Amino acid sequence: MNWQLFGEVVVTLFVIMDPPGTVPVFLALTGNRRPAERTRAAWQAVAVAGFVITIFALFGRTILDYMHISLPALQGAGGLLLLLVALELLTGKADQPDTASAGNVAMVPLGTPLLAGPGAIVATMVFVQDSDGGWDYLALGLGIVVVLLSIWASMRFSVVLLRVLRESGILLVTRIAGLLLSAIAVQLIADSVRAFIDGAG
Repeated sequence: MNWQLFGEVVVTLFVIMDPPGTVPVFLALTGNRRPAERTRAAWQAVAVAGFVITIFALFGRTILDYMHISLPALQGAGGLLLLLVALELLTGKADQPDTASAGNVAMVPLGTPLLAGPGAIVATMVFVQDSDGGWDYLALGLGIVVVLLSIWASMRFSVVLLRVLRESGILLVTRIAGLLLSAIAVQLIADSVRAFIDGAG
């Protein structure tokens, strides 16, 4: 197996998907739920992220070309979606019971676009294009699995913090998560606009 490629995949996706950085967002979105629901949300978010990355690794270029969608456009859309979620966290709208239960946060925004966002999708597509043969694909697949497992572990065991933070602490984490998420969203949008200006869109 190509261990060099395996290491590159793990390091690249770990930096992009940032397992420790998902902890405050995960706690903010699932802090008011039962432990069993939080555990299920962690699994679902990882499963959705893995599914999206796999689909784009196999058919990403074909899908984007068929729908005439550029990578900067995908990046900008992901940024706008994350910005909407960030505003809900900052304004406290996500704390309301009807909002918290309105949808499955494990799928959106945790699974995608936070975990399986434009950065992870593009990086995986590039690795697939540069791979040569079955051993490279095996290294790529194992690298993705390792990163997804690290993300699951970060979210799964972050619930221990709930016992320490209590309700007021969770409120603080929610606001911080909203601020960080809004910064990520703005960066995605800015990178998208810059790519369009440079003619890459």
